[in-house]
Amino acid sequence: MMANVRRFILAATLTATAAFAFLAFDARSATLQAAECESECGGPTPYPTYSPSPTPTYTPTPSPSPSPYPSPSPSPYPPTGPTGADSSGNSIGGLANQRFNQMITNRVLGTVLLGVNEQVNCSDCISAFGSAGSFSAGIHGRKELTNNLSLLAGIAYTQYNEGGYHITSAPIGAFALRYDFTDWGSSRPFFDIGTILTPWEKARYTRSYNTSLGPVTVSGSTNASNYAVYGRAGWMSRVSPRDEVAASIEVWQLWQRVSGYSDSAVAFNPFDANIATGTDRTSLVKIGGQWTHLFGSNIETNINGGWVQSFASHSGIVATVTGDGTVVPTMGNQGWFEYGGRLGFRVQKGWIVDLFANGTLGPQPVGNTIHGGVGLRINY
Repeated sequence: MMANVRRFILAATLTATAAFAFLAFDARSATLQAAECESECGGPTPYPTYSPSPTPTYTPTPSPSPSPYPSPSPSPYPPTGPTGADSSGNSIGGLANQRFNQMITNRVLGTVLLGVNEQVNCSDCISAFGSAGSFSAGIHGRKELTNNLSLLAGIAYTQYNEGGYHITSAPIGAFALRYDFTDWGSSRPFFDIGTILTPWEKARYTRSYNTSLGPVTVSGSTNASNYAVYGRAGWMSRVSPRDEVAASIEVWQLWQRVSGYSDSAVAFNPFDANIATGTDRTSLVKIGGQWTHLFGSNIETNINGGWVQSFASHSGIVATVTGDGTVVPTMGNQGWFEYGGRLGFRVQKGWIVDLFANGTLGPQPVGNTIHGGVGLRINY
C-alpha cells in the first residue's frame, strides 16, 4: 500500500514538473513570436540608433557674365593735357613729301633752261622768258662751240609752292654740253652731260596734326639749296626738212640741303617739333622722246614727254617732336610722267615768240603740276 502511494506521489511530481516546463516553454515562444511580429510589422525599436543629418553642400552664387562692351574703369590719374603726340609725329612724313616735291619741281624748272622744249639740233639762239603757275623769269640759250659740240646754259629767278611748302628768292642756274654726231648724217646719236644749281633759296614748310582739343597747323622758315647732275644718251633723226624726232634715256642724281629750324610760335602747339639740318637725295631714270615740226613757214611746234622713276631715295629729316621723341621719316620710290610743249610764232626773220608749258602727272608727293610761260627767242 505504501509502495503504491510512493509511486503515485512520484508520478504526480513528474507530471507537475513536466506541465510547468511546458507552460514556461510555451510562454517564451509566445514572447519571441510577439517580438518577431513587432519587428516585421515595423514596430518601435527598443534602442533606436542615431542618424546625423547630412552635411549641407555649399553652392556658390554664379558670377554675372561680363558685358560685351565693358565700361572702362576710370583711371586714378586723369590726363593732364591734350592728346595728339602720335599725330604730330606722323605729320613729319608730310614734310618729307613736301621736300621730295621741291626737288622734282626745281629740276623741272631747270630743264627749261636746258632747252627741253626745243629741238636737239638748231642754230645758235638766246631766249628771254617768263612763266606763271610757278613764277619764273630768266634767259637761256645755246652756242655752237664746234660742228659737234654745243653749250646749253641759262639762269632764272623763281618762286613756287605746292602741297604746303613755299619757295621764294630762288635763283636757278643750269648748263650742259651736248655732243651731236652731225657727220653721221640725218640719223645719229647724241649725248648730254650737265647740271642744275640752286645754291640758295628761302623755304617755308607747313605741317598739320590733330589733338583732343582741335587741329593744329604750324609752319617753319629756313634756307635750302638744290643740286643736280645728269647724263643723257639719245638718238635723233631728221625725218624731213620740217620734222625732227628724238628718243633718249636720262640718269639724274639730286641733292637738297635744308638748314635746321623749329616750328614758328603759335598760341596752341602742344607737340612742337625741331627739325635738324639734313640732306635729301634721290636718283632718277627718265625714258622719253620729242617731236619738233614746222607748219608752213611761221609756226613751230614741239611736244615732249617721258616716264620718270625714282630710286635710292633718302629723306634727310631728323625731327625731335615733343611727346613722340625722335622721328626719322622714310622717302619711298615713285614713278610719274613728265610732259612739255612749245608753240612758236615767227614774227619776223630770226625772232620767235614762244608759248610753252611743262609739268608732271602722277601720284603724290609729285602730283599733277603745270608751269606755263611765254618767251621771246632770237636765232642768230
